[in-house]
Amino acid sequence: SGITPAISDKAAELTRLACEAARKKDREVFLKQIFWEVVGSAFIAAGIYNFAVQAGFPMTGFSGISIILYQLFGVPIGFSTILLNIPVAILCYRLLGRHFFFSSLRCMLISSLMIDYVAPLFPVYSGDRLLAALCTGVFAGLGYAVIYMQNSSTGGSDFIIMAVKNLKPYWSVGKISFVTDVIIILLGGFLLRDVDGIIYGMIVSFLLAIVVDKLMYGINSGKMTLVVTEHGKEICDVIDSCCGRGSTILQGQGGYRCDNKQIVMCVCNNKEMYLLQHAIKEADPASFMIILESNEVHGEGFRTIRIGEGETQAKNSAV
Repeated sequence: SGITPAISDKAAELTRLACEAARKKDREVFLKQIFWEVVGSAFIAAGIYNFAVQAGFPMTGFSGISIILYQLFGVPIGFSTILLNIPVAILCYRLLGRHFFFSSLRCMLISSLMIDYVAPLFPVYSGDRLLAALCTGVFAGLGYAVIYMQNSSTGGSDFIIMAVKNLKPYWSVGKISFVTDVIIILLGGFLLRDVDGIIYGMIVSFLLAIVVDKLMYGINSGKMTLVVTEHGKEICDVIDSCCGRGSTILQGQGGYRCDNKQIVMCVCNNKEMYLLQHAIKEADPASFMIILESNEVHGEGFRTIRIGEGETQAKNSAV
């Protein structure tokens, strides 16, 4: 009977420590998300205010609509962005889930403050419009990609983009945003009667979509190799010692002599593949090696990015 209370106290202490560790981890994740949202918002603010507004060409997303209102009526860009977001946010709340919704609201406020109060503190580019378009696409693309990678958004058309992504998960974010942005660019160009602005806006939208897709999905890109050999286990050991990657041995057969072969399959990043190529050739000069591009790799050793997931979908993917 004296042992039971001691065991109970120890179990309670372990539970308390586990809860504290979980809360600490949640705080670290939250602070990390806030940090990257601020960084992404700074890039977006620089692209919109310091390059796009002065150049006078239509911008993408709800920011583009806000720029139109700013140039026609002088309405502050950040303020009008918040007003435009309210009805869309209400409509997309159920589809995207509570966590994504409130993260996006927080990020929307941060980006709006950045545009209205922080970006004006820095010099505004007033040079060539083409260079301004290129800088806008790169800066805004970097900002949006960083925010999307935190499973958040800046609201506005991002809610629409992520809602479509939730319904059509096999569509890339860049392609969805490009379609929605083209509509706003054409509207802004016709209202401002600036044909050149439409062309520059298309350049911005195209470049932004490329930067977003490359940054988000390029993280999981890599190379896959297929090594045809008679010494599969030795090749697996070379792969493990060279770059610490796992490998799979497939059974094959030669087409001419019909002799048995082993095919070792391995996926790694570009730098590791360069080292692996030389190590395999040194270990088995008679091996036949094929190297392929892998646009996306998911699994151990590669980062998984979830974006635009509703709460139900996120739970299912976690299971």
